Amino acid sequence: MSKIIGVRFKQAGKLHYFDAADIPLKVNDYVVVETANGLELGKAAISSDSKASGITESLRPVLRKAEPEDIGQARRWAGREKNALVKCEELATELNLAMKPLCASYNLDGSQLNLLFSAEERIDFRELIRRLSRSLRTRVKLRQVGPRDEAKLVGGIGKCGRPLCCMTFLSEFTPVSIRMAKEQALTLNPMKISGICGRLLCCLGYESDLYHAMKGELPKTGQRVSTPRGEAKVVGSNPLKEAVLVRLESGATVELSLRQVTWQKKPEKQ
Repeated sequence: MSKIIGVRFKQAGKLHYFDAADIPLKVNDYVVVETANGLELGKAAISSDSKASGITESLRPVLRKAEPEDIGQARRWAGREKNALVKCEELATELNLAMKPLCASYNLDGSQLNLLFSAEERIDFRELIRRLSRSLRTRVKLRQVGPRDEAKLVGGIGKCGRPLCCMTFLSEFTPVSIRMAKEQALTLNPMKISGICGRLLCCLGYESDLYHAMKGELPKTGQRVSTPRGEAKVVGSNPLKEAVLVRLESGATVELSLRQVTWQKKPEKQ
C-alpha cells in the first residue's frame, strides 16, 4: 500500500499530493519532488495511506527526503529572489508596463524562476520575459494574480488586529457572499465588511453555517409568538444568544430567550 504525502511549498500554501512509496517520512520533513516547474523543495504537511486518503488518481512520486545539501541549495536560490524581483520591477518600468511584481521563486536547481504580479488589466509581458531571461540567465514564467492572492503574498494586518488569515492558515479561498453578512445582521458598509484586498472578508464564512442553522430554530421576524408577558411580535433575533427581540402589545420591546417563547412552526417544504 502506497503512502500519500500532502506537501506545501509555502506557508499556508495549497496542498499538493505525492506518492511517498516506502520512503520513511513524517510531518514537517522536507522532501524533494518534481512538479511542472521542475525540482522543488517542499515540506510534508499531512501523511496517510492511499486507502485512507481517498485519492485514487496516479500521483507523482516523492524523489527523496531532502538532504542538507538540498536545503542549502534552496536557501542560496532564495537569496537571489529579491534581486530578481527588483530586476523585474526595473524592466517593467522601462517597458511602461502597469504592473506590480509581488513574488519571485526559483525552483531547486535554479533552472526556472516563477514571478507573480498584479495589474488592473491584462498585460502583454512577452518582451519582459525575454529581457528577464537574458538578464537572469534562466527560464522565466510570469503569472498575473487577483486581489486576494496579492494580499496573501504581500501580507498585512486585518481589521481584527491579527495577521491576515490567508497568509497564516487559509490554504485555499472559498466563496464569500453578501448573503453571509446579511444573515449575521452586519452593517452592509463596504468599508466594514471588506478586507485589505478590497473583497468581502474571508471570516464572514467562518460562522455562516452556524448562523444559518441557528436562525432556522428561531421564529422569523414579523411572526406572532406567545410569551410569559402575553402575545408579541418578533422584531429581531440574536442567534448566538438563542434569543429573540419582541414587541409586546403594550408597545414595549424586550429580549427573551428561546425557552420563553412559543409559536406555531410552519411545516417544512418537501
